Amino acid sequence: MATTQTQRLGILAALALVMAATRMHHFDALPDASWGIFFLAGFWLRGSARWAFPLLMAEAVLVDYIAITHMGINFWSHYCVSAGYWFLVPAYGALWLGGSWLAKHHAGLRLSTLALAAAALLVSENLCYLISNGSFYWLSAHVPAPRSFGAWFQNMGDWYLPFLQTTALYVGLGAVLHVLAVQIAHVARQQGRTQH
Repeated sequence: MATTQTQRLGILAALALVMAATRMHHFDALPDASWGIFFLAGFWLRGSARWAFPLLMAEAVLVDYIAITHMGINFWSHYCVSAGYWFLVPAYGALWLGGSWLAKHHAGLRLSTLALAAAALLVSENLCYLISNGSFYWLSAHVPAPRSFGAWFQNMGDWYLPFLQTTALYVGLGAVLHVLAVQIAHVARQQGRTQH
């Protein structure tokens, strides 16, 4: 939604800062904002996916690497790093596409936009969760055999709501900031017109 390159870079920097602060688990009270960051980036940085998405992905991997090695653990032997780890690219891509789709189809600050936002978020969250959880379950050596669809569904159920709630919380905060920014810009334009 940003119109200038400077605005896009500023938004990317702010999103990257929030992701780094929450993904590193420096502040245990703050859950990881990564899923919300990718959805919001897709919305605010629509049309910049060629450079912004790879930068955010690289940051996510770098933060994971720093956090894991800081604990004295080899990155490649950590519980969360498996062949499934690389499926975070399409998983986060689903969130980005959901935000981008919303940016293309929203009609300003209206009630219909809220319904579109909820639908886009729910679909992209579910797709992200299916890819990330499924790839970990089916590809990780840390999941004990024998594997089954029943056990996978049980595993999905254990983490499903917390992931969706956390993402919705961060996207909701982003939506509030968006509404405030739109209103402030509108008031500034109105004041500019009355002064001329």
